[in-house]
Amino acid sequence: MAETRNIASKSIDPAMRESALNSHAATIEQFTLWLHAYQAAWEGRDAAAAARLFTDDARYYWTPLVPPQKGPDEIAAAWDAAVSNQRDIRFTFDVFAVSGPTGFATWRADFVRQSNQFKVRIEGVLSAEFATAGRCRVFREWWHSSEEPGPPGT
Repeated sequence: MAETRNIASKSIDPAMRESALNSHAATIEQFTLWLHAYQAAWEGRDAAAAARLFTDDARYYWTPLVPPQKGPDEIAAAWDAAVSNQRDIRFTFDVFAVSGPTGFATWRADFVRQSNQFKVRIEGVLSAEFATAGRCRVFREWWHSSEEPGPPGT
């Protein structure tokens, strides 16, 4: 038998309540469109386009153990530092859930690192919490990568 809980009577952190009340409920279609824009920004090495996907107060957690980039300017600077050393970028994703304002997807990126010509593959999971349609407020990634030398002379 399934356990039933009365969560209404539990104490909820006021900041979490405020975030939930002000969040925008996302749909799979909206999240997929947002990820296509994210894909276009990454594959196009366009840090400004990436930054436009986020709210002014956005937090972008590149990894769980690193403090987030905050706001479009920090996000654009971090993206520019990363993508300026990449070429032949291919980004794919698969949405597996949307709950309230948050979408979840697996993703994969393949590219060549220009500084050493290594082939890089990154695979991970991401969550994106939306404040308004098309603009993410909290973005989190968990990923692993592998690298191997490219062919000589590339």
